[in-house]
Amino acid sequence: MKTCLGIELGSTRIKAVTVGGGFQPVSSGDYTWASCYKSGVWTYPLEEVWKGLKTALSQVENRENIAAMGVSAMMHGYLAFDKDWKLLTPFRTWQNTMTGPAAAELT
Repeated sequence: MKTCLGIELGSTRIKAVTVGGGFQPVSSGDYTWASCYKSGVWTYPLEEVWKGLKTALSQVENRENIAAMGVSAMMHGYLAFDKDWKLLTPFRTWQNTMTGPAAAELT
């Protein structure tokens, strides 16, 4: 059975879930994390993003049956990369008040 994968980078957990044709959950995994205050910014280290994604995905069964996927992240947070996938600024979370002006400047 082919499934669809949903990934969410939430403020307290990274979640991965596959759903089947009837939109019912088939398998899931998660990783608990917490933001840290570094240089005046609430952030998550990029290494923690990768660790969390790998951990959550490793718990999902039958990954070879995934046909499509979607990614969601916390509201008002962002990861900004350049064309070579170099992180331009620390992961900004909803806890920061500068995300709106900074996103406008990056755009």
